[in-house]
Amino acid sequence: MKREGFQSRIGFLFVSAGCAIGIGNVWRFPFVTGQNGGGLFVLLYLVFLLCMGVPVLTMELAVGRASRKSAVLGYKELEKPGSKWHIHGWFCILGCYLLMMYYTTVAGWMMSYFFRFLTGAFDGSTDTGAAFGELLGSPLTMGAWMAVTVIAGFFVCSRGLQKGLEKISKYMMSALLVLIVVLAVHSLLMPGAGEGLKFYLVPDFDRVAEVGVGNVVTAAMNQAFFTLSLGIAAMEIFGSYMGREHTLAGESVRICALDTFVAIMSGLIIFPACFSFGLEPDAGPSLIFVTLPKVFVNMAGGRVWGALFFLFMSFASFTTVIAVFENIISFAVDMFGVSRRKAVIFNAVILLIASLPCVLGYNVWGDLRFIGGRDVLDSEDFLVSNLLLPIGSLIYLLFCVTRFGWGFDNYYKECNEGDGLKLPRALKPYFQFILPVLIVFIIVQGLIG
Repeated sequence: MKREGFQSRIGFLFVSAGCAIGIGNVWRFPFVTGQNGGGLFVLLYLVFLLCMGVPVLTMELAVGRASRKSAVLGYKELEKPGSKWHIHGWFCILGCYLLMMYYTTVAGWMMSYFFRFLTGAFDGSTDTGAAFGELLGSPLTMGAWMAVTVIAGFFVCSRGLQKGLEKISKYMMSALLVLIVVLAVHSLLMPGAGEGLKFYLVPDFDRVAEVGVGNVVTAAMNQAFFTLSLGIAAMEIFGSYMGREHTLAGESVRICALDTFVAIMSGLIIFPACFSFGLEPDAGPSLIFVTLPKVFVNMAGGRVWGALFFLFMSFASFTTVIAVFENIISFAVDMFGVSRRKAVIFNAVILLIASLPCVLGYNVWGDLRFIGGRDVLDSEDFLVSNLLLPIGSLIYLLFCVTRFGWGFDNYYKECNEGDGLKLPRALKPYFQFILPVLIVFIIVQGLIG
């Protein structure tokens, strides 16, 4: 059966960027930027994004485009006879499942808050901390929104690549980009917004000295590396669908640009709004579900602005969900020869069940602790973010640049096929000797940090 491909270049870029753009762009990037020297951190982040993120992204896409297959079969198509690189493909799919086991729950939180603002459930008298606590304490409510996310995601993917994933991603990403600009402009026009903007983007060398230059560099390196969700074949699958008209380096830079635009604009929404109301921006869930709702319920037209913000967040999380679902479905179709419909139904049931521990981990199983005393969600996230993503990226890198794998010449040829930005051959020593060391540093730092 002929492999389906993207209908348009913009479809590929929006689907791929939608996979990369996620919740971490909004609640992690702005806060980390503010805490690590503002504009200086952003500059370092962009440097590391080009030095680390773009190269590994081209490698995932190259394996996909050259093989025209999903994770395991992609490796099998390109590896030397008798080698075992394809074993990593199974870990990639494990990573996709594990990511969705908690990401669907958090995406459900976003949808829940969108409807609560839309229907006027939040007002000036709402205790936003208590409201979030009530959500976490209700397995029925959280489970219902998780189920809506899973079922809606697999329904979109059941329509196929062009009519489902690509079509919906075009609409959602277009709306996301419009929403984020509107929300940012509104925040920047608030009284006292300048203080938030200063905290966020103006280089603060005193803060850099306080945090430590080494820590700022490490934070920028980590953010640049993890923002693209590399290492679990989430991007490789889209390489298998794309055409050969454009170079992979050029397309990778465009994906990174969209991802970075959303991350930076998120800060322009969050910090001016928080500082305008005299609230300290926190990191993680408390920022999105406690601090920002407190801002919205106290501002003029807050019901509308709150609904728009959580609509934007719902789009950001849902585009990631459907992109990873597509990888899981494509894997089942390629590996086991089942129809897309059967793959959708089977995996929807699996993920509805597999996502329950995360839902129950905040209430019924609230006392359970796993890796380093972490709860269910944080333990699942630790396995994905600190192990599967960086180790997977290192394996893709070694596969593409060493003679034991696919080999640099094959990767180089695939990467530069088409029109656009070409990868210089002079980078070969950097890819073979320096980039692996940087990724190993991230792995070690993530495990001991």
